[in-house]
Amino acid sequence: MTAMPTETAGTYVLQDYDHIYNEGELLAEGGYHLRVRDLPLPERPREKMLAVGAQGLSVAELVAVLWGVGTRREEVMAMAKRTLREYGEKTMSNELSPERLAEAADIPLQKACQLVAGFELGRRYYASNNGRQVHVRNLDQAFEYLKDIGRSSKEQLRGLYLNSRYQVIHDEVISVGSLTANIVHPREVFQPAIEHSAVAIIIAHNHPSGVLEPTAADLEVTTQLRAAGELLGIPLLDHLIVSSTDYTSIIEENHR
Repeated sequence: MTAMPTETAGTYVLQDYDHIYNEGELLAEGGYHLRVRDLPLPERPREKMLAVGAQGLSVAELVAVLWGVGTRREEVMAMAKRTLREYGEKTMSNELSPERLAEAADIPLQKACQLVAGFELGRRYYASNNGRQVHVRNLDQAFEYLKDIGRSSKEQLRGLYLNSRYQVIHDEVISVGSLTANIVHPREVFQPAIEHSAVAIIIAHNHPSGVLEPTAADLEVTTQLRAAGELLGIPLLDHLIVSSTDYTSIIEENHR
């Protein structure tokens, strides 16, 4: 999929084309995993959740908060990352049998029960909202979905991952902190797109100062990510700077 010039400003357009990528380019996690107690206090999952909110945590960090502690042979963060890597996030989210999960992922039954219960809560909440699927076809819809980060006191980069029907199939906090090309690597932005089979990406970040004009770093990051998206065949549709009431689109050069 690739973005084409729009006839109507602020409306996103996708076009199909074939693209082949090398799965070997995806790097598996490995090596030494820092233990939670080795991390600086602000980087520990529970403390980080209190500081930046649950939306600022990775999936592995959320699992670590849910579990609390690991086992005698495996520290909690290492176990969370290994389980997600080996079992698969999507497969795990659809697993209904704690026994099967415990055996396949080689984790204690209690940990498996906690995961299955957590995902079941998510399914029930989704069902209570009538299974409403969010579509993002234009700037205003993107802003409505992402404007909550405008209230954050810390700069946060968020990614929306879309399918060919403009449905949001994944939403991820990519980074928390100052936005620079050195920190925001294309791998961090596009790896979730590959994992979730997304065909396009929209990113957004906030300026705690409230100023919505893009900085030189914002423009550099956008240029870098657009080039990476063209190479992968997963276009970056837009990069928004948002507050709780306004936005600026770097790519569309639109202001609300």
